[in-house]
Parts: sequence; C-alpha cells; structure tokens
Amino acid sequence: MTETLLALLMLMLITSAASAQQRTFYDSSGKVVGRAATDSQGTTTVYGASGKVVGRESSTGGGTTTVYDERGRVIGTRR
Repeated sequence: MTETLLALLMLMLITSAASAQQRTFYDSSGKVVGRAATDSQGTTTVYGASGKVVGRESSTGGGTTTVYDERGRVIGTRR
C-alpha cells in the first residue's frame, strides 16, 4: 500500500518530457524510496524501493496512468 501511494505521488510530481530522463526519490534520512524514468516518447515508469514497477504514465494516446501492486497486478487505471 505504501508503494502504491508513493507511485501516485511520484506520478503527480513528474512532468512529461520529450527527452529521456531519470529521477531518484529519497526519504528524509536519505534512503532511496523510488525511481522514475521517462523515455523519449514521454512514458514515465515509476519503480518502488525494491526496484519493481509500481506505476506507469503515458502522455501519448490520451494519457493513461496505471498503478501496480507488489505482484505486478494492475490495481488502478486513469485515462
């Protein structure tokens, strides 16, 4: 559940970009809590602290946000 909330927060903070970029998110003690990578098509993939995909946002095709649970199952989608 924590990773799901983190994924939603990170997706809100990330802006779409035309070029590839990566970001790392830290907690107040400096521990890595997640990463995000935006590819050249503007799709942002969010990874939790464990390295698993917890969310994905596409800026093409109407823009879709998908959130995954710890087993990789889709638990939410917004278009």
